[in-house]
Amino acid sequence: MANARPNVLFILLDDFGWTDAGCYASSFYETPRIDQLAKEGMRFTNAYAACPVCSPTRASILTGKYPVRLGMTQWIGSCSEGKLAYVPYVDHLSCEETTLAQVLKDGGYATWHVGKWHLSKHGNQRFETYPEKHGFDVNIGGCDWGAPKNGYFTPYGLETLSDGVEGEYLTDRLTEEAIRLIEGSQDEPWFMHLSHYAVHTPIECYEPLVEKYRQKSEVLGLAKEDPFVEGESFPCLHKKDQKVTRRVVQSDPVYAAMVENVDMNIGRVLDAIDSAGQRDNTIVIFFSDNGGLATAEGSPTCNAPLHEGKGWMYEGGTREPLIVRWPKVVPAGAITKQIVTSTDFYPTLLECTGRPLLPEQHCDGVSLLPVLQGEADFDRGAIFWHYPHYSNQGGCPGCSMREGDWKLIEFFENNRVELYNLEDDISEEYDVGSKYPEKRDDMLLKLSEWRKSICAKIPKVNTNYGG
Repeated sequence: MANARPNVLFILLDDFGWTDAGCYASSFYETPRIDQLAKEGMRFTNAYAACPVCSPTRASILTGKYPVRLGMTQWIGSCSEGKLAYVPYVDHLSCEETTLAQVLKDGGYATWHVGKWHLSKHGNQRFETYPEKHGFDVNIGGCDWGAPKNGYFTPYGLETLSDGVEGEYLTDRLTEEAIRLIEGSQDEPWFMHLSHYAVHTPIECYEPLVEKYRQKSEVLGLAKEDPFVEGESFPCLHKKDQKVTRRVVQSDPVYAAMVENVDMNIGRVLDAIDSAGQRDNTIVIFFSDNGGLATAEGSPTCNAPLHEGKGWMYEGGTREPLIVRWPKVVPAGAITKQIVTSTDFYPTLLECTGRPLLPEQHCDGVSLLPVLQGEADFDRGAIFWHYPHYSNQGGCPGCSMREGDWKLIEFFENNRVELYNLEDDISEEYDVGSKYPEKRDDMLLKLSEWRKSICAKIPKVNTNYGG
């Protein structure tokens, strides 16, 4: 294997949808640097987050475990119920877990966290589980926040990042901090967890860039179209008086500006790696923590042809863009249909950096190194999800699995089971369970057995529900 002790740049975006980049078929957003990264590395078309919301997926990346095994099945700070009762969850990443950062640090790596964390308790105990407690030497901008509470323009009010000069934009600032670390790196290899708050709400960006996309929407005729379809009432009690509002076309100029800005900033970091002479010896991973926000809270993006978005058990909630660049190891311009999930990064990066595997820790992950090296016959096996909560975006409690081309979803409110063949029906329009009952029943049994094996909590009927 080439490139002994390579650096690792893990770029994690927030709420960035599967079709939010040009190389994933967006025709409205402009992402030249992400598109170029795809040309220089391997682009995955069947990569998944372990949860349709952020904190659980983030925990899965750093631990190699499914969120349900950690007890962290919901984004930290949420408390929702509907026809089914609230299901308690662990509200922080336990320090008993040996994180990917800790293992790399023990192996002589400098470890840096830059950006969103959202894996800590709220309140006075939050410091006990900040990045510094999980193997990171440096923490810039990471705290218990799930989004910029004061907005993307300074003053940020972040206790782990000083405010900037007037007009400074958070994504730009985090990029500058990341570049400073790269420029100051010495002989030791480094691992950077570059976790941008973008493109999470609040949706805001520089006005000149927003205006560019207003004009673009006019030229394309998108401004004349109503991008929203109002749907059913929310199933969660705290939003029962509101309607699910689905965006059906990518046309929001402010969101588009945010996408272009984060793309530009990714390019700045990649340029800094080149300037430092570290391109050939740096693994770059580009990923998102859950699907694009498409059905609520302004519904700034559309994930079509995928169904629904963030907070849903459908493909729009969990299928993510994934690009890996590693010169001289990963073939440039490669595209793979291999099914992977976010627990797989941990063992993959251990193998890539020459560290011994820790199967008891990353027990739900599988190393993707054979895929990165071009082995076509690799089979990762089935992947699973368990999300026993109501989301802020309209999703209902459920669990699911994907096995080959097949996707099974079980919803807990009414025990409804849906089966889809994603090769034939990527949009999950046709439930084929009645057509393939043996396949449905076989997958349902496997899903049930998996759930029992990890002691997954199933929500109970809410006796206080008033309809």
